Amino acid sequence: MTFTRLEALPHRHVLTLLTVPSAVRTARETAQQALTEWGTSLRHPTVDPALLILGELVTNSVRHAAALSPQLTVLYAAGEDTLAFAVHDRHPCQPLLYGAAAGGTGGPATVMELTLGLGGTAVVRTDADGQGKSIWITLPL
Repeated sequence: MTFTRLEALPHRHVLTLLTVPSAVRTARETAQQALTEWGTSLRHPTVDPALLILGELVTNSVRHAAALSPQLTVLYAAGEDTLAFAVHDRHPCQPLLYGAAAGGTGGPATVMELTLGLGGTAVVRTDADGQGKSIWITLPL
């Protein structure tokens, strides 16, 4: 799925949070609320793994980016057959997502195992100034 198509998804929500541990719960709760408002059942088989992926990404920002990025942003988007979200912070270090899928452990490996297992995609997009990044996850519904 391309960035252009993500931009075309009809449901969107943006949340900016302090890069602190409570951001993980807030990001997950906001996702649940948005999905409910958009008509996606929280019992859909993709929802629980998607919430776990989201939690891992926000946790990664809290653990590794907080010193350089006092805030993080979560973008949620959905359409009839697609769920997408991104976690953005202003730390320049980019995780090696696909390397993690080949036998890694911890957050990136969990993210990739779940994403690929659901038939989804993961993309790291660097900010134009090279001082931050967004990790985009797209999952079929």
